Amino acid sequence: MVIDAESTSPPDARDALPTTAVLVIDDDRAVLDGLSELLEDEGYNPVTVQDGRTALDRLRSGLRPCAILLDLMMPGMDGWDFRHEQLSDSDLKDIPVVVITAAGFSKSSVRTQFGDVEFVPKPLPPVALLNAVRRCRRPSMAEPG
Repeated sequence: MVIDAESTSPPDARDALPTTAVLVIDDDRAVLDGLSELLEDEGYNPVTVQDGRTALDRLRSGLRPCAILLDLMMPGMDGWDFRHEQLSDSDLKDIPVVVITAAGFSKSSVRTQFGDVEFVPKPLPPVALLNAVRRCRRPSMAEPG
């Protein structure tokens, strides 16, 4: 079940997700679709949005994913601005983030800029991405599937 921010379902139905929800923020529809399929196959419930502002709105409306997959290069609110807003919000700052980007950054430069985050460069190797999501999961949560 892919949940899209453009869904016509009432907000309470969209946000009442199990703790296997993963928020995927990327402006590329093909990337969102591919990640959604990969995550669903592993038992996660992907929630997809195409910009940081929509992601913050969903989070501030009560969505609590086990992890956020965050692209850096997006129009409007990019990954840097999203992360800054996330870290300044006491209700959202502890949600784990996996930075995904094709921008050529190293793991150390991403961590210098974003703090304690996972990093997976694009093109996204599926095993590396899934391992990063698993590492983000809180210890009290059972593995999906």
